[in-house]
Amino acid sequence: MDLNAVHSGVQKRQLKRRVGRGIGSGHGKTGGLGMKGQYSSAGARLPGGLFEGGQMPLYRRFPKRGFNNARFQKDHAVVNVGDLDVFVAGTAVDLDALKAKKLVPSSCEGVRVLGDGEFSLKLTVKADHFSKSAKEKIEKAGGTATLIPPPKKPVKNKTKPRPPKAAS
Repeated sequence: MDLNAVHSGVQKRQLKRRVGRGIGSGHGKTGGLGMKGQYSSAGARLPGGLFEGGQMPLYRRFPKRGFNNARFQKDHAVVNVGDLDVFVAGTAVDLDALKAKKLVPSSCEGVRVLGDGEFSLKLTVKADHFSKSAKEKIEKAGGTATLIPPPKKPVKNKTKPRPPKAAS
């Protein structure tokens, strides 16, 4: 046996069954749908996997509990101004610096700075949110409170009108 004869007589790819192509095809006339009954017409199909034969389906029997945005929400860590005394004056304080000092958990995605505690260092603090008192305390000590801009909102309608055709 040589390599040319290995695949002879073996069909590598099964062709799709072509139904409704005449009596000679073996799948003509009714096209495999039978003679009569609910599912013999072209538009009717078998019910889906959740259909329970007219009984009230499981997903409708269970109570609904409202909207939950846990998929979309960002996990923010709360840091008080009094906790920022561990930094050296003149340094930039952002999410990475707070994670390095273990003031916030490593899983958080943003920082909210609140105004609890005493503060006297000149720091550049970058955060997603500042309370009014926290911003006042940071600026009173000579530092800056920089707000990180939120991500851009997605464009809802991406379809644009087509440009008019040029007269030829």
